[in-house]
Amino acid sequence: MKLVVEVVDAHDLMPKDGEGSASSFVEVDFENQISRTKTIPKNLNPIWNQKLQFNLDETKNYHHQTIEISVYNERKPIPGRNFLGRVRFPCLNIVKQGEEAYQKFQLERKWFFSSVKGEIGLKIYILPDSVPKSSPSSSPPQPPEAPSSSPQPSEFPCSGPSPCANTSPISENKNITSKLLATIPKEEALVVETPKTTIATAEPVKEVHAVAVLNSTSSPLTEAEPTGAYLDKDTEELKEPIQERAGSVQHVLKHQSVQQHSVSVKERAQGGPFTMHQVNPQGHTSHHEDYDVKDTNPQLGERWPNGPGYGGRGWMSSERFTSTNDLVEQTFHLYVRVVKAKDLPPSSITGSCDPYVEVKLGNYKGRTKHFEKKMNPEWNQVFAFSKDRIQSSVLEVFVKDKEMVGRDDYFGRVVFDLNEIPTRVPPDSPLAPQWYRLEDRRAQGKVKGEIMLAVWMGTQADEAFPEAWHSDAASVFGEGVYNIRSKVYVSPKLWYLRVNVIEAQDVLPNDRNRLPEVFVKAQVGNQVLKTTICPTPTTNPHWNEDLVFVAAEPFEEQIFITVEDRLHPSKDEMLGKISLPLDTFERRLDHRPVHSRWFNLEKYGFGILEADRRKELKFSSRIHLRVCLEGGYHVLDESTMYISDQRPTARQLWKQPVGILEVGILSAEGLLPMKMKDGRGSTDAFCVAKYGQKWVRTRTILDTLNPKWNEQYTWEVYDPCTVITLGVFDNCHLGGGERPNGGSAARDSRIGKVRIRLSTLEAHRVYTHSYPLLVLQPHGVKKMGELQLAVRFTILSLANMVYVYGHPSLPKMHYLHPFTVNQVENLRYQAMNIVAVRLGRAEPPLRKEVVEYMLDVDSHVWSMRRSKANFFRVISLLSGMFSASRWFADVCNWKNPITSVLVHILFLILIWYPELILPTLFLYMFLIGLWNYRFRPRHPPHMDTKLSWAETVNPDELDEEFDTFPTSRPHDIVRMRYDRLRSVAGRIQTVVGDIATQGERLQALLSWRDTRATSLFILFCLCAAVVLYVTPFRVVALLAGLYYLRHPRFRSKLPSVPSNFFKRLPARTDSLL
Repeated sequence: MKLVVEVVDAHDLMPKDGEGSASSFVEVDFENQISRTKTIPKNLNPIWNQKLQFNLDETKNYHHQTIEISVYNERKPIPGRNFLGRVRFPCLNIVKQGEEAYQKFQLERKWFFSSVKGEIGLKIYILPDSVPKSSPSSSPPQPPEAPSSSPQPSEFPCSGPSPCANTSPISENKNITSKLLATIPKEEALVVETPKTTIATAEPVKEVHAVAVLNSTSSPLTEAEPTGAYLDKDTEELKEPIQERAGSVQHVLKHQSVQQHSVSVKERAQGGPFTMHQVNPQGHTSHHEDYDVKDTNPQLGERWPNGPGYGGRGWMSSERFTSTNDLVEQTFHLYVRVVKAKDLPPSSITGSCDPYVEVKLGNYKGRTKHFEKKMNPEWNQVFAFSKDRIQSSVLEVFVKDKEMVGRDDYFGRVVFDLNEIPTRVPPDSPLAPQWYRLEDRRAQGKVKGEIMLAVWMGTQADEAFPEAWHSDAASVFGEGVYNIRSKVYVSPKLWYLRVNVIEAQDVLPNDRNRLPEVFVKAQVGNQVLKTTICPTPTTNPHWNEDLVFVAAEPFEEQIFITVEDRLHPSKDEMLGKISLPLDTFERRLDHRPVHSRWFNLEKYGFGILEADRRKELKFSSRIHLRVCLEGGYHVLDESTMYISDQRPTARQLWKQPVGILEVGILSAEGLLPMKMKDGRGSTDAFCVAKYGQKWVRTRTILDTLNPKWNEQYTWEVYDPCTVITLGVFDNCHLGGGERPNGGSAARDSRIGKVRIRLSTLEAHRVYTHSYPLLVLQPHGVKKMGELQLAVRFTILSLANMVYVYGHPSLPKMHYLHPFTVNQVENLRYQAMNIVAVRLGRAEPPLRKEVVEYMLDVDSHVWSMRRSKANFFRVISLLSGMFSASRWFADVCNWKNPITSVLVHILFLILIWYPELILPTLFLYMFLIGLWNYRFRPRHPPHMDTKLSWAETVNPDELDEEFDTFPTSRPHDIVRMRYDRLRSVAGRIQTVVGDIATQGERLQALLSWRDTRATSLFILFCLCAAVVLYVTPFRVVALLAGLYYLRHPRFRSKLPSVPSNFFKRLPARTDSLL
């Protein structure tokens, strides 16, 4: 597209030539593209009638841009110019060709003291691209003033008062056929500079357009040859007629169905030549670069083009931008809402009808469900057709009668012209549906019956988008229609149920000749916990033990408590039971005590049939319990390393949110085929994001390895030190004949996962990156594709953010009454199961395998690879201490005399002024932090294959990591792995023993296990106490420091006396078996 600024005339300009007149010209600047008119000499009311054209990128956001039109007086004989005034025209008000009008604008000042008057007349509009109709044999007009002997390109400077025009990026075709090239005149194809040649222009005010020369050979990119590469053997000047044709040829190439890759035209400094550079050169990308986070530059934000196209009769006369979907690329859709029909004619045979509606747009057809024997059906169903795939200019809506045998009867139809369909922009109210009379097939008249429809053009921000039937999912049927929709889920509200089993009374065994060995078993859903057996056999046992469960609202389960007698290790006998609903228990928000209650137990075996026997009981056993629902804890359902929410269960304890997290799930690229469909590899990808209690699921994009979702979601942030997790999956529940590669079970296959920690994000910055989807498989790490995201973290209150950083991450109950490590892990596993079950009952279901993958269900499983990774993480942390100790040893050994002298000077200063020690330390850390700011990470952190030891892992270790629990491998493999684990544990055992030995030697200094060593040590302590009492501390520190920093000439290679004494102390290793 072209932006045309037609400079018509000006009136009453300020005289500037000293003779009461002005030689004026107009210069227009748009996006650093500068062009000017001719000069009208000696006229204060000049008339130009000249059109200036500029490149307009359809994909770029010009909402906040302006066009600057400046009027100047050209000075002579001394070259120069005087400012006469300017106009700034907002791009928001540009209209398309045919709607432009002549407008007068008052000239404005550039500076406060500028002398400006007069006005200028302009026409500004957008000119759509046009395809040239010239035949291949047509030759272009020769550019004027072609020199006979052209100088070197580098000798063409930019002349004139205005700088050289910037060129816009062009596209070079990579795989073009000879048929396509046959339609392009060879004379019109211009070459922009190869590495050794350049093209310059003698007219700097004209904008340069260039197209690379393409030939019909098999090579994807043809280099320009020394001869025949240009219009002539010599370099020629580019004039406006050739610019128009070059732009037209570029337009032809742009609209062909061939793959392109970008080439940019860059301009050097003013007066320099133009150079063509390939943005993505063909070359081998290193293995590690594939695993890195990459920068992307998507066109984000809502864009409502003003140019021609469907939906042109809408309510926008210019571009409109909103913030609802500003982190995704806007996609347009044609929406058809079929509400209901009335007065449909009955069948002549049955006297009724089974109506349904068919919506047809080109090759796409969508159908509503049919109603049996209903003359006034109501569907209220929405159909969405992607604007990119529209193949017709007419939308047809048919009303038909379902027939059991033969073709369906035809009631009538309604036809819409797409050019007359309005455009709707949220948050506008929904478009009101209207009644339309049905017309017959040949459009010869109306027939009986009416249908209520609403048809509009919108984007994915429309509220009808998630529930609509989409044209790209026309092959899905049955239950699969619901499984491809986007949906937002909320995790169930989880509570900890604490059951304090205190005691029981009158527990009588069935065998009255023995005292019972009693324990209590409690069950909530699938969770079963037991107390210990009362240590003393008695009929009144006492335990005072806590049993903690996970419960979810709404409370559908009851708690079943049984008292059982341990007859022998393999047999227990139930003595009494009770069941209690969960919603009857008290909800506790803090650590205050809860009242206990006695509950009567039912005798096991009594039921409805034994009512007479129940009356014979004079008393019953009872149990003393203290039960409450804990609202002061946060129920962990994910790993604490990747936690996304730390709020307590009770809403009364929630704080105000500190920020807003917005994520735009744009697309995925290069996904691998995950299943076989119709004999070929296919992937039906959808993305799931989880943060806090809110889960989101994008719609499934069918049968593509490069899906584009462009869906945006928002979360409230209560703690910045949390992690959002996004996973990509292959949908295996579409109702078709898909079969996963891993087997015949219908499970959604995992493609990859991305984690982003919010504390690593800068506030109010939009991060647009492409994240690799890495999956560890039994044969090694594998890249499954890339996920493109746009992320923005907005801080609502800086004071609240600082407040959060100074407070504990978890609620206070986790610190006042903490759970044990085993309890935390078991409760987390139960919480994951509850969340998976509840989300699996939604529509569409978020299946168990998806939830478990997102919540890292197997993070606690033993892995040799993870053990190595954690070990080397510890080593990397200690490496700084090791480096510091080596540096200090070099200082003590005078490896660098200058450094050693400086350290001595610093040491003497700190001894003389000890109050400077702490300020110096903190100032040093402050300066280190400032220095490291230059090297701060530019990208959010991502999965590191080196840190995870995923690239150098042994295949057998991977096989062990993917083994089931308990193991399913053969005995010889299990034996080998057990021996390997024993060897690793042996080395760990040695290290732990060495640490214990040093600690026991330290204890032996005063334990008199070695009487001589203890006597020597206490005598040394007495002498040291006397010396330190009479000697100032500064003197002692000075002497000790100088002794430690002494020159190597005064050092011995043998160990020191204190070291020898310490190593001779006894340890308890000689007492080990």
